[in-house]
Amino acid sequence: MPLILLASASERRRQILSEYLEDRDTCLEFCILREPEQEVSSGMEVNLQVESSCIMKAMAAVKERASGENVADIILVSDTLVEDPDDQRAALGKPRDESSAVFSLIRLSGRRHRVWSSTAILSREIGDIRVGEDWLATIWTDYSIVEFVHMEEDDIIDLIKSRSWEGKAGGYDLAGAAGKFASVVDGEEVTVLGFSNRAIDSLGSLLN
Repeated sequence: MPLILLASASERRRQILSEYLEDRDTCLEFCILREPEQEVSSGMEVNLQVESSCIMKAMAAVKERASGENVADIILVSDTLVEDPDDQRAALGKPRDESSAVFSLIRLSGRRHRVWSSTAILSREIGDIRVGEDWLATIWTDYSIVEFVHMEEDDIIDLIKSRSWEGKAGGYDLAGAAGKFASVVDGEEVTVLGFSNRAIDSLGSLLN
């Protein structure tokens, strides 16, 4: 039975992967990387920013969890960024506080934007990028387009009070409180929620 490790603090990612693997003969574990997230150059386009961040997470995962006892057979890391509707080089990251969450929601209200997710699958046998002495990674980066209806001031206040913006790129949770105001108009919902959809498909093929 292969041991799969998801290195992520995201409860949403943990839920998605648990449900996906529910009927498969695998063992799933979770961990939070100790190494702090590094800043990625904001001069790059958002798709390159999220991919660079994913690569750094993959390297950190190998450094922290790819040796010793109970080493996983497969390690997954992922990152998600919301692209500013007006600037493909600007990302709306996780809000630091209520004010930055309000800023993000106002920018997204009544508009369409791209959400990028980059996911790396690490193994000892298959991969395009070497991320450690014995580990290889394959990285997929996908986007979906999300559209928000126009939100009134009271709508934004309610979202802020719900605390659903905490830890969420762009300050909203599509599968949570923001779902009544936003929808995916192109692409896959799983990409908005935290994984490249092609990576999830590839994981399934890898386990078959």
